[in-house]
Amino acid sequence: MTSVVLSEAEAERSTKTAARRVVKPEEGFVRSITRKGYHSIAYRDWHIADDRDTVFCLHGLTRNSHDFDVLARSFANTRRVICPDMVGRGKSEWLDHSYDYQLPQYNLDFTVLASTMGCQRFDVLGTSLGGLMGITLAGMKNTPVRKLVVNDIAPEVPYAALKRLTKYLGADPLFSTLKELELHLRETLSPFSPMSNGDWQRMAKNSSMKTDGGYRLAFDPAISHNYRRYWFLVYLNLWRYWNRINCPVLILRGTESDFLTKPLVEKMIDRLPHAELIEFEGVGHTPTLNSKEQIAPVMEWLDQ
Repeated sequence: MTSVVLSEAEAERSTKTAARRVVKPEEGFVRSITRKGYHSIAYRDWHIADDRDTVFCLHGLTRNSHDFDVLARSFANTRRVICPDMVGRGKSEWLDHSYDYQLPQYNLDFTVLASTMGCQRFDVLGTSLGGLMGITLAGMKNTPVRKLVVNDIAPEVPYAALKRLTKYLGADPLFSTLKELELHLRETLSPFSPMSNGDWQRMAKNSSMKTDGGYRLAFDPAISHNYRRYWFLVYLNLWRYWNRINCPVLILRGTESDFLTKPLVEKMIDRLPHAELIEFEGVGHTPTLNSKEQIAPVMEWLDQ
């Protein structure tokens, strides 16, 4: 196990590479399935050539693929980066039955996407809920996951973190302006770090949808209907997947995180000694991976 707290100077040095080309993503949709019918999954595909190593970036519970825009631009010159919107988020379709908003469905959708994109082996970087997806995928028999980066989540979630989540999950506020929506995000997602004024403005734009009378958040409020049952299952079951992971694993943690507490990360390392750890000082849940000091060590680890 390796634990690292990086300084800005160290991160700056590790990102000094040859000049990079600007890459823009291709956007598209794939069709996946539930017990009730088909639905569309949106994705953003950052790449120069399809034959490069592929990393899938999986976002958090109420977030979307744009959370990885800065990271994807940094990565795309050396690897293919595919960032989906999970069902019910971003540009992906909403489900008719809230019960289907659960981990097995998300992993089914992801597997359909990976197959459609022709990816047989790949790396996974998952933030929060995306990290839980990565843990289960990497812990399955015959997994296609080559390397796993788990961003600020454990195979169980503390009650205090869940309690904080209930304060905004399931709400469907209407905002008159994007500025009002931005202020809402600044309050509910205040532990996110680092976040500049420009970052918050971009997040508001990329996390909103225009409706009659104003703006709403770009995720289905019905996601909340299933989350209590969902998190209960996480608490009971996901350690068994974690215990079976054989691929290289990197854990990212904000030192102020209420989701990935110090006792939980110690338990993760104890059960999976080959996992490595990088901690970001003064950061809560979650590290946003939109700065050099957070992106550089992840890129370096994946390149090993």
